[in-house]
Amino acid sequence: MTTSAQNDALVRSAIDRSLRHPVMFFFSSAAAWLAVSILLGIIAMTKMVAPEFLDGTAFFSAGRVYASHISTLVYGWGCQAAFGVLIWLISRLTRTESKASGIILAAGHAWNLLIMLGVLGIHLGYGTGVPWMEMPKMIWPALLAAYTLIAIWTMIQFRVRATGKVYVTQWYAIGAMIWFPWIMGTAWFVIFVMGDNALFSAATAAWFRSSMIYLFFIPSAAAAAYYLAPKVTGKPVYSYSLSVVGFWALALIGPWTGFQKLTGAPIPYFLPYLGAAASILVSVPVIAIAVSTLRTMFSDPERFSASPSLRFASAGVVCMFVLGILGAFVNIPESTLPMSQFSLTNYGMDVLAVYGCFSFVMFGAIYFIVPRLTRREWLSSRLINWHFLLSMYGVVTVASLAVLGGILHGQGQEAFQFEWRNAVTRAYPYQIATLIAWCIVLLSNLCFFVHLLFMWARLGRRSSHPTLLPHAHLESPHGPVGDIDNAGPGTVIVH
Repeated sequence: MTTSAQNDALVRSAIDRSLRHPVMFFFSSAAAWLAVSILLGIIAMTKMVAPEFLDGTAFFSAGRVYASHISTLVYGWGCQAAFGVLIWLISRLTRTESKASGIILAAGHAWNLLIMLGVLGIHLGYGTGVPWMEMPKMIWPALLAAYTLIAIWTMIQFRVRATGKVYVTQWYAIGAMIWFPWIMGTAWFVIFVMGDNALFSAATAAWFRSSMIYLFFIPSAAAAAYYLAPKVTGKPVYSYSLSVVGFWALALIGPWTGFQKLTGAPIPYFLPYLGAAASILVSVPVIAIAVSTLRTMFSDPERFSASPSLRFASAGVVCMFVLGILGAFVNIPESTLPMSQFSLTNYGMDVLAVYGCFSFVMFGAIYFIVPRLTRREWLSSRLINWHFLLSMYGVVTVASLAVLGGILHGQGQEAFQFEWRNAVTRAYPYQIATLIAWCIVLLSNLCFFVHLLFMWARLGRRSSHPTLLPHAHLESPHGPVGDIDNAGPGTVIVH
């Protein structure tokens, strides 16, 4: 190795050491909450098909279980996985060690404690009833305070970085970290502080849910995908200008989505149509991100087939593409929107967004980052394969059945000449199939959680190479999979 390559390896190693404990804590906690969320989802779906299940106590009533299922999925798994990936990406790309790992780790413990208290509050009957903000109202300012401790040091790192080009990964990562407190803070203030107008609160809640998807989860997934694609393949990002279009289109269109869910409510007539138009137009940046990252990943077919990181990330990006197309389809006013507005379709879209496109990219990032933090290879390629196959089957089944069953459910709701039982009967077989699919997803993520704990215990084989599914480490034309943190136009990634 040349002297510059050795120096670069030392810098990377120092960054990884400085972030090992907080990032691994976020990943392990997120994986544990994901398993809890899926278990709660199984209980919630069981109560839909068998209402007498666990009906002896209000602690496990259907509404409370479903609310805690979504809360743990979004804030237990989703936010913590994003925090771990984003702070690692920004530190790597700014070439700066973390000077506040202890504070970040303490904030991570506080975040988990608050989620635990919030979920317990939901089950004890103190939930707010606001979709995606079901935890008691006093939890939200505390979560924002914990997030501030997590994010502020990362933002300082970005601010004091050495002068140079800001790459597309950093755009999406910084955008997600800035948009998150704005979205949550605005929703908390409007709904819980200025909550005198129930209609205004409902509109804000719909905006919050949609903005969390398009301004936090999608940018976080895009940041990881834009980092992994050139990093693993050793090829520059395909159509850098397309990534620019995707970022700015998402920033401009994303905040206007969500109001379509209030179609028929006594609000200004143009707002639901504005939300529906934005939900259709948001497919433009989503497709731009998908095309740019997938073309980069597929530029080296041999390495793509060998890398678990690319396999998971590409599946997530494909789900992102499907989300953009399907979001445009189910939000057409006077056509599909009345059938999806109050049906199971919303649940299917949430699962596709949070577990499909976001979580799969996060899985890919975790499979890439953890060996660099622990200096160990993953113990079992078979467990990785099972995790991918079972998760892919499960999430595709859950999302597709919920969306399709929701459309039929909505048709039954719109058929006023029949009893309400007709709408419930239409959705019943899809709910049973969704329950079975969630059980499969739970099995896959238990494997992932145990595998991750083994890696945190540093039980894997010591190695500085990336983890590939074949036993032999593949070589790119420029050497092993690179670890130089450049992903600009025309950049070649070398070891």
